[in-house]
Order: sequence, then C-alpha cells, then structure tokens
Amino acid sequence: MLGYFVSPNDLWQSIATPSAPQIVDVRRRELFEQSLHLLPGALWRDPARLPEWSVNLDRARRIVIACKSGHEISQWAAAQLRAGGFDAQVLDGGYEAWTAAGLPLVTKAEFERLAPARPSLWVTRRRPKIDRIACPWLIRRFLDPQARLLFVDPDEVANVARMSGGVPFDIKDVPMSHEGDRCTFDTMLKTFGLESEPALARLALIVRGADTARPDIAPEAAGLHAVSLGLSALAGDDDHGLLRHGFLVYDALFAWLRFAADERHNWPMRAAS
Repeated sequence: MLGYFVSPNDLWQSIATPSAPQIVDVRRRELFEQSLHLLPGALWRDPARLPEWSVNLDRARRIVIACKSGHEISQWAAAQLRAGGFDAQVLDGGYEAWTAAGLPLVTKAEFERLAPARPSLWVTRRRPKIDRIACPWLIRRFLDPQARLLFVDPDEVANVARMSGGVPFDIKDVPMSHEGDRCTFDTMLKTFGLESEPALARLALIVRGADTARPDIAPEAAGLHAVSLGLSALAGDDDHGLLRHGFLVYDALFAWLRFAADERHNWPMRAAS
C-alpha cells in the first residue's frame, strides 16, 4: 500500500508518465460548481456516492483523492477506498496546496462550456498526423482521461459533431482550430489555461513547427514531423492504433522537456578523472 499522502509536486511530476494516477475530485458539490479550476485530468465524483463510482476505478492504478484542503472529505474517501483494497492517496493540502505551489490548473468554465458531458466526446478529421495526435494527447492527459475521439472524413466533422454532441476540432470555422500562425494545440492550451506551463509551452512550439512546416522555430520540430509521418504511414486507417503509438511520442517529449532537457551525449566518451 502506498503512503497516505502525496505532495502536489510529486503528483504533478507523475502526470503524463507511466505512473500517472487516477485523480478524483471529491470537493463538495456546491464548492465544485463555484470553483474556477480543475486539477489536470481530474474527474469530479460525489463523495456521498462513492460505492457507485468506485466500481469503475482501475484497481491496477493508484488513485489520488483531492478536496479543498486535504481534510475530512478526501481522507474519508481515501480511507474507504483503501479499506476496499485500492491504492488510494490523499493530495496533501488539496486544491489549496496545489494552487499555493503555482502548479497548472485547467480553466473549468471553458472546459464545461465546450464539453459539458462526461466522458467528453471530440470529433476531428481521420488519418491524423501531428496536431490531431497532439490535441487528443492533451485532452486525455490533462482534461478528461476517459474522453472519446471520433475520426471521420473532413467534410463530415461538423455534421458528426452536431449529431453526436461532440466538440469538433482542427477544421475551419470552429473554435478549436488554428489561429493565425498557431495550430490547434496552441488554441487548446490557451483556451484551457495551460499555455503558461513551461514544458507545455515548449512542446507547443515543437508541435507548431512540425505542423505548419516551420522547423526553424524549434530544433525538435523536424524530428517530430518525420516520426509523425512515419507512424501515419505504418498505421494506415487505424487512427486509434496510431493514437496509442503517438501518445508514447508525446509522453516522451513531455518527459524530456520536464526531466531531461539538459542532458547531453558526446562521443567518444571522456575518461573518468
């Protein structure tokens, strides 16, 4: 069983990594409805209905429970889950500590305005290459881990979105698309309040360079362009299979930006002094 508490910084460092937990927001309903922000990837659940929603949790992954300040509500929920055999932890200090640490938060009003239902549904053009892999990665890692993605012919994106209630993206004349020389990934970061996070901002530059044929704006853009087109050629029409492989690329890029961007490799190796 894991430690009872997890610090805000440790939780942030685990997001978009293989050890990423399921984050459950158990703030009281009135507090949740009045709040302006969400933890990245958090799903709100009514603590009073824990027996109902806990059956849908993945027992193979740890769970982090978050409330306003890490006191009775989150500790009660975590204790209930731990008694049931889940690896559940409490976010130490809750939302208050996360905010005090200056860690990224998702703009709740914009997310709920665009995608009020959970799991959220998103619709875009089939045969994704760059932006249409980066955006689903951002959605699943930072907005809604259970989000559904539909890929259809370009001319049908708006129709399918209207019929299904999904959010259309990366096509003309919709809010979630290119803006000037910036791509849809940039638009999503700005819309959901994530553009100031340094690693995501740097990743956006790489995606923009690869997606808009401007490899000069980021040294890594040409590599992302080549890998993305290669993955697409291997995947054919298997758009969801392509997402699985593409997400590994974005997880790796994001991990490099956060944890390994200063590491250098040289040959021949220098002898130890």
